[in-house]
Amino acid sequence: MSELTTTAPAANGNGAKRKFLLSIIALGLIVLIVVYGAYWALYSRFMEETDDAYVAGNVVQITPQVASTVTAIQADDTQLVKAGQPLVMLDQADARVALDQAEAQLAQTVREVRTTFLNNGALQAAVSLRETELARANEDLQRREQVAASGAVPAEEIAHARTALKAAQANLAVANDQLAANRALTEGTSVEKHPNVLRASARVREAYLAYARVAISSPLNGYVAKRAVQVGQRVAPGAPLMAVVPLDGVWIDANFKEGQLSRVRADIYGSSVSYHGRVVGLGAGTGSAFALLPAQNATGNWIKVVQRLPVRIQLDPKELQANPLRVGMSTVVKVDTRTKGDALAAPAAALQTQVFDGVSKQADEIVARIISANLGAAAPAASNAAPKFAGG
Repeated sequence: MSELTTTAPAANGNGAKRKFLLSIIALGLIVLIVVYGAYWALYSRFMEETDDAYVAGNVVQITPQVASTVTAIQADDTQLVKAGQPLVMLDQADARVALDQAEAQLAQTVREVRTTFLNNGALQAAVSLRETELARANEDLQRREQVAASGAVPAEEIAHARTALKAAQANLAVANDQLAANRALTEGTSVEKHPNVLRASARVREAYLAYARVAISSPLNGYVAKRAVQVGQRVAPGAPLMAVVPLDGVWIDANFKEGQLSRVRADIYGSSVSYHGRVVGLGAGTGSAFALLPAQNATGNWIKVVQRLPVRIQLDPKELQANPLRVGMSTVVKVDTRTKGDALAAPAAALQTQVFDGVSKQADEIVARIISANLGAAAPAASNAAPKFAGG
């Protein structure tokens, strides 16, 4: 009996301790459930997350516009290049010859057209001369006919006078036709605006563009990637030589499941706060819809598969400048759907370049310089002549 009285309190004490621990555990579980419930109700249920997300960006292909041989490569993979910086140099010999020929043809055409304008004065003088000859022949015939009745002038001489009058009339008609034909070539225009000069000018511009395009420049700022060109290689127009990737304008393509997209309208945040952005568009279709071999669900062996739709997320340019991303890097994206934004629409394309704008202006300057040099002091200068080209 003594043993029973001594062990019972110990058993009761262990039971109480166990109940206390279980109560603590139960209370902890209740607290965790309440905390998680609050977290889910206030935050988690508004978040859509996927790790099927990758950095995307514009990959600008660098291609030649003329056929030629590569003589120099001035940029390589991973190199940062600026807009207008030369990347590849092509052989310019053929283009230079063609440009010289076009310039010489323009100069000759200007002189020929200028001569055509000057011929108007000479032909007008010829018409005046023929008119004088006609008047003299007519007077000679009238004088002879007045004394013909008296027999003082032989009939043969009168016949010769009539023939001379007809010849003078024919010569005047020919002179008038020649003047009209020459005026038709010059009427309503000037030397600078003459069709022949404009045609020759267009050939100079075409030849200069081909000459300027032997230097292939970067259209915008970015990093060189996928260089495939080599020195000595013969390239054709449109052949890919390398690519330039502007990393200051990359975005994220996050592939969410269909059921996650019902409330996608607002700002996105990654697992950290390093990058912030905004959902700017949903893809026009899922990946399977645009696949080379799309699924044929109408064949009878249909299997329900949850599809993913690409969501474009535009990142903060300042954060990209501070911490550049690379195209193709994987990311984890979390979308906050608590703030309802406007209806989604794809952003307008913002890429543009002004690198090639100056080429046409330089061609116009060359044309104006050649025309001005061959007009001569007496001919009027072109009213819209461009500044004199300094490069020759």
